[in-house]
Amino acid sequence: MHAAILRLGAHTGAHQEITSTPEDLRTYGFGEKPAFSTLIAEVGGEFAGLCLHFPIFSTWMGRPGVYVQDLYVEDRFRGRRIGERLLRRVARECRKDGGAYLRLSVDSDNETAKAFYERLGIAWSSTEQVQKIVGDAFFAFADAPEE
Repeated sequence: MHAAILRLGAHTGAHQEITSTPEDLRTYGFGEKPAFSTLIAEVGGEFAGLCLHFPIFSTWMGRPGVYVQDLYVEDRFRGRRIGERLLRRVARECRKDGGAYLRLSVDSDNETAKAFYERLGIAWSSTEQVQKIVGDAFFAFADAPEE
């Protein structure tokens, strides 16, 4: 799984941003309190792709949903609708649990992925933007004394 995430990073040109380790994925994905689930696609017993996702909740809709963190399909298996099947399977599982929506983010310069998601009917939000705080800034924010 970690090797696939590294290949996804290389594919998007963001490999230098990946700091996770296989141990991180084991600890946070397969421990007592998993932070994510992963759906793996195989073709003829070979790894073909993955969809890493986790539950979310919308207070505005009053319904649960699913956030897709990573969707990756090996180059040699692209064009076989594997990515679409992974997303639809994740959406079906979410719906079975009362879910009503799927969210994801795409690198701003990944035009291929943008077109893929649009083709599936996954619309871009014109009213939201992703903001984040990471690393030392996050730790300082989290550890700041409450006033």
